[in-house]
Amino acid sequence: MVARYRVSADIGGTFTDIIRQDSRTGECSAFKVLSTPKNPAVAVLQGIEAAIPDDAEIDLFVHGTTVGLNALLTRRGAKVALLTTQNFRDIYTIQGNDRGEIFSIHWNKPAPLVGLEDTFTARERIAANGEIAEPLHTSDLDRLVEASLARGYEAIAISFLFSFKNPEHELAAAEYLGERLPGVAIALSHRVSPEWREFDRTSTTVMDSYLAPVVRTYLETLVDNLSVRLPAGQCLHVMESNGGIMSAASASETPLQTLLSGPVGGAIGGKALSKATGKPNLICIDMGGTSFDASLVIDGFPSTSNEKKLEGLPLQMSVVDIHVIGAGGGSIAWEEASAVRVGPRSAGANPGPVCYGLGGSEPTVSDANLVLGRLDGANFPGGKMKLDRNAAVKAVGEMGRIFGLSAEAMAQGVVDIINAKMADAIRTITVQRGIDPREFSLVAFGGAGPSQAAALAEELQIGEVIVPVHPGAFSAWGMLQTDVRHDFKETLYGYWDLIEPKTLEIAYSALEAKGHAFLVKEGIAPEAISFERGIDFRYYGQEYVLTIPVPTGPIDMDAVRHSFDAAYERQYGHSSPDNRVEMANVRLAALGRLPRPDTAPPAATRTDTRRERDVMFSGVRRTTTVLDRNGMGNGDIVVGPAIIEENTATTLVPPGWQAMPIEGGHLSMTRTEASK
Repeated sequence: MVARYRVSADIGGTFTDIIRQDSRTGECSAFKVLSTPKNPAVAVLQGIEAAIPDDAEIDLFVHGTTVGLNALLTRRGAKVALLTTQNFRDIYTIQGNDRGEIFSIHWNKPAPLVGLEDTFTARERIAANGEIAEPLHTSDLDRLVEASLARGYEAIAISFLFSFKNPEHELAAAEYLGERLPGVAIALSHRVSPEWREFDRTSTTVMDSYLAPVVRTYLETLVDNLSVRLPAGQCLHVMESNGGIMSAASASETPLQTLLSGPVGGAIGGKALSKATGKPNLICIDMGGTSFDASLVIDGFPSTSNEKKLEGLPLQMSVVDIHVIGAGGGSIAWEEASAVRVGPRSAGANPGPVCYGLGGSEPTVSDANLVLGRLDGANFPGGKMKLDRNAAVKAVGEMGRIFGLSAEAMAQGVVDIINAKMADAIRTITVQRGIDPREFSLVAFGGAGPSQAAALAEELQIGEVIVPVHPGAFSAWGMLQTDVRHDFKETLYGYWDLIEPKTLEIAYSALEAKGHAFLVKEGIAPEAISFERGIDFRYYGQEYVLTIPVPTGPIDMDAVRHSFDAAYERQYGHSSPDNRVEMANVRLAALGRLPRPDTAPPAATRTDTRRERDVMFSGVRRTTTVLDRNGMGNGDIVVGPAIIEENTATTLVPPGWQAMPIEGGHLSMTRTEASK
C-alpha cells in the first residue's frame, strides 16, 4: 500500500519545523531544518523532502506562516492608498482617543501604514440606518487613479462611512477603480470587517491591503513549488489567527487572517493536550530561536479575543490571544550603559548563534546554555548539527571580561536575564489580568522552551511543567489537531430587552448561509459542518464589550442575559444584573470537521543510553544524568539533576525536580517532596 501522511510546517526565525503523521496509524514524527529567511518556502520544501519519501502521498498539508507578521513588524508591506468619505480624511491619521501609555510623557501615537498624502476622499454618504444620504461621485476617484499611476500604489483600501450597513458605494468604487487600475489589489471594509467603529474598521482594512500583495506572492510561490508533491485535487491549507485552517486560495482572498498563523498552532496544540491529560488550565509557552510566545488555555479552550493591537494599530478580527516578545535561543546578549541586555535582537538562522559556526560573532542564549553544559554539542538537533562549544566559551567569555566575570558566570547571567523577561511576559497575560499562574500547569515547547521551563516555573511558583510530545515542533503538531474555520459577523445594535428573538434568528440565518457556502467551497461535506454563535454585550453607557456564546436553537433571552452577568463577574469581579444591557454585534464561527486519526504516542525504545556530564546549576558544577526521552516508559521517574534529550529539544530537570511520562506520551515535571 502507498504510504499516506498528514503534514504540517511551521516556519520560525531560526528553524522550520515539520510534523509528519501517518494517516492510518496516527504515529507522528518531527523534523527540523534551518529556515531560509530570503525565501521561506525553500526551507519548507527541504523539510518535506527530508520527511516524506518520494513514493508516499500527502493527504493534508497545513502551513503556518509569519510572512505577513514579519512584513508588518519590519514595515516592508505594500504601498497603499486609502479612500474614505469626504470630510473624514483624518479618521485614520488622528486615530482613536485611547492613549496607549497613559502616564508616559514620551508616548507617541503609532505610525500609520498610510500617510495623509496617500489618503483620498470621495463625495458620498451612507446614513447610520443604511440609507443613501448622498450618491457616490465617481469623478472624485480620478484623483486617486492619477496618483496611483504616478506613485505606483500596489493596493487600495476603501473604507466609507457606515458601509457595513450598506456596501453599495464601496462596491461601485471598487468596480470603477478596478477597471482603471488593473493589477492593483483592492480591499473593501465591509468585506474585511463588517463592524462598527470607524477608525478600527479603517485600520483593519488598511492592514489587509498592506499585507495582501506580500502574502499572496508568498502563497503562490509555495503552492507552485508544492504542486509536484500534492496529489491531484489536494490543496495547501494555511493556519488562521483564530485557530482554524483554510485553503491557500481563501487565505489569498483574506490575507489578514494569516497574520498570527505561526504562533497559533501551539495554542491549539495546548487545547488537544488539555483534553488528553484532563488538565483544564494551561500556560503555553513557545520559546524558539527568535521569539517567546505565551498563551492561555482556560477550562480546556484557548483564550481568544475579537480585537487585537499590533504595532499599536487596532485590528477587528477573531484571534487566539498570544503575547509575543523577542526572547529565544538566538537572542543576542549585548552591553549597554554598563549593563547586560539580552534580546530582542536575534541571530536568527543566518548567521545564527556563535556555536552554529555559520558566521555569528555575538553571544546568544543558546551559546550560554552550551557553555553551562545544558546542550550537547554533538546531538543538536538530533545529531544533525554540531555545536562549537569552544567558540561559544570564547564569545561569552569576552563579554564576561567586560563585567569581570568568568564565561560560566556570564552564561548564567544571560540565562537569568532571559528567564526574567519571559516570566514578566507570562505575568502580563496572568497576574495583570487577575489570573493566578499558580493555578495553572506550564506547557513548555519550542526548541528552547523545555530547557528554561523549570526556572520559569520556580519564578512564578507554578507546581507542574508539561513538556509535550515533539516539543521542538509542537506548534506544527498543533496545526494537525484543528479543523477548517471561518468567522462571520454583523453589527446589530440595540437594547437587549427590546430585541426580538426573530431579529436574531434572521441575522444568524444569513450568517450561516455565508458560512455554509464558504465551507462547501473549501471542500467540506455538509454533514461535517457546524456553527458556533456569539453576541457582543456591554452594560449601558460602557465602551467595550464581552462576547457571550449563544446556544444554537431557539434563543432563551433571559438565559443569555444571565450568561453575560456571570461572565462579567468572572472577568471583573463584579456585575450589575439590574443595569440595562446593549448588544453590539452578532458573531458566527463556521466549522468544518476534518477526518483525522487518533494521535499515537511515540513508542518507547527501552534502550538504556544513560550517560553523565558536568552541568552548571546556580554556579555549582554538578554531575548530571543524560538520557534519551524515547527510552523512557510508563512509570519511569527521572530525578534531577538530569537532562532529557530528543530529536527536537532538550529538557532540563534541575536539582529538586523530577520528570515522568504521562497520558499521551507527554512529560510531567514536578518538584520533589524534599524540595517543597
